[in-house]
Amino acid sequence: MSQIKPGPLTTCLINPKAANDRWIRSRKLRKVLERKLPGRYFDLRGDRTDTVELAKESCGDSRMIVAIGGDGTIADILQGIFESGRENDVVLGIIPFGSGNAFRKTYGIPKSPKKAIDVLSKGKIVRSDVMEVEGRYAGFASVGATAGVTQEKLRHPVQGLLGHLLAVWKMFKLPLEEKEVELIDGVDDRGRHFARKTFKSRFFDCIVAKTNFFGYSWRVAPKADVQDGYLDVTLVETGPAEYLLNFAWLYLGLFQRTQRHFKARKLIIRGKALPVQYNGEVLGELDEVTFRVLPRSLRIVVNK
Repeated sequence: MSQIKPGPLTTCLINPKAANDRWIRSRKLRKVLERKLPGRYFDLRGDRTDTVELAKESCGDSRMIVAIGGDGTIADILQGIFESGRENDVVLGIIPFGSGNAFRKTYGIPKSPKKAIDVLSKGKIVRSDVMEVEGRYAGFASVGATAGVTQEKLRHPVQGLLGHLLAVWKMFKLPLEEKEVELIDGVDDRGRHFARKTFKSRFFDCIVAKTNFFGYSWRVAPKADVQDGYLDVTLVETGPAEYLLNFAWLYLGLFQRTQRHFKARKLIIRGKALPVQYNGEVLGELDEVTFRVLPRSLRIVVNK
């Protein structure tokens, strides 16, 4: 690990609408940020494509890119860093806003923005794995139920936790059709290594993760490790009723212990119109989706 030394090559990309305009209301916070992290500051006003492009351009002369927002903002900035090809040179910093903050919890970044700023000015740089799914870069993803609910939520104006709750009905419309699961270079729950494993499953949800958390502090992948060089794959092989009845245990990461679980370098899922999400963003409905791990490919600031 190495010491952070913020300076004029620090670029802060700010989602001013995150957490119900909390950044806009916190006028003193920007002054704290400018004092402790001197550099450039951009309020993100465009769509996700604009954010990705700005992050990509900023990597040309920045030593550290700071994402100020929720998981969606972090996802777009992460995309820009990798598209720039300078992920080995640029450091990602996070100041958490928004409702998700799965990255914050996984990396132990304080919830308080002021404390998170202190971490950026005094913290350490570590190397972390990242997941790549169909050209997108992510900490967590899923195929099936949670992706279908995310897709439905984003179609309507009500966002946040309430938006997710209103979209839960989508789960009961998802067909429990057979899918093919192919795992490459992996380990099963008994610690047995395999070169390739292919099987059929009628999973309701497949959780693929590097980070432990999903939005709203949901401990979706308790066995995930951001530095072990593997994707963490859990197949939730239930129906919608059982899924919802056990959701409290799913939220705490306990129900996952009863489901099939694997570690793998690469995962391919084949089916029909499979809903896929990554970092809370909808990827679409695909007949085949491929995930792979990029070991130690991200430089990120964490607490000491």
